[in-house]
Amino acid sequence: MSKGRLRVVLAEDSVVLRDGMVELLGARECEVVATAGTAPELLAAVAGHRPDVAVVDIRMPPTRTDEGIRAAVEIRARTPEVGILVFSQHVETTWASRLLADGAAGIGYLLKERVARTSEFVDALHRVAGGGTALDPEIVTRLMRGGRRGRVDTLTPREREVLELMAQGHSNRSIAALLVVSERAVEKHVAAVFTKFGLQPTGTDNRRVKAVLAYLAENGSRPAVTGAPEARP
Repeated sequence: MSKGRLRVVLAEDSVVLRDGMVELLGARECEVVATAGTAPELLAAVAGHRPDVAVVDIRMPPTRTDEGIRAAVEIRARTPEVGILVFSQHVETTWASRLLADGAAGIGYLLKERVARTSEFVDALHRVAGGGTALDPEIVTRLMRGGRRGRVDTLTPREREVLELMAQGHSNRSIAALLVVSERAVEKHVAAVFTKFGLQPTGTDNRRVKAVLAYLAENGSRPAVTGAPEARP
C-alpha cells in the first residue's frame, strides 16, 4: 500500500451513488484516482492506475448480472497486489469462492444495506489495502452453506498454523517451504483440517475456501476487528 492518501478505483454503474461515494471518500483521506461504470472500464482503470484498492459492484452493464465480480477475479489474477473490496447488495457465491480461492488476504466483501457508517466502510478499505480481510458475516454464512462449520480450537497447533497460511493464500508447496517440512506433510495437515471441519469432497471441490472461511469466522473478518492485518503472499 502506498504512503499518504489511500488510492482507490471505484466501480459503480449508478452515477448518483458513484459521485456521492467519491465525495465521501475524498473527505476521509482517500483519493479516488478513477471511476468506472462498466467492467472493461474497471479493468482499464486498475491497469492504468495500480490503486491500493478497487471497490467493485457485482452487477454492471451490459447484462447487470456478474460482470463486476468476474472483473474482480481477473484483477486478482493480473494484479494480486491490488486490494479488492466487493461492495454490493447482492451475494454471488460462485464467483466469490473463485475470488477467495487463492486466499483471503487483501479481499473484502460487504453488503451495502449492512454498512451503517461511512467510517466502517473506510476502515474496511484500509484493512483490505493493507492485505487484511473484511467479509460480512452473511457472506461467510452463504459461502459456508453445505459444510459444517468447524471449530478452530479443535485443530493441533501445526494444523492451525497451516490453516493460517492457507488464509493468506499460500499453496501447499509454499507452506511446506515456510514451515520447512515436506509437501506431503502439509497435505496431511490440510486433509486433517478438512476432516475436522466436516468438509467432504465435491464435484466443484471448494473445501479450501470453506476451511479458510471457517477460520475467518472464528477469528474475526470484519473491519472492526483490531490487530495487524494478514500479510499477503
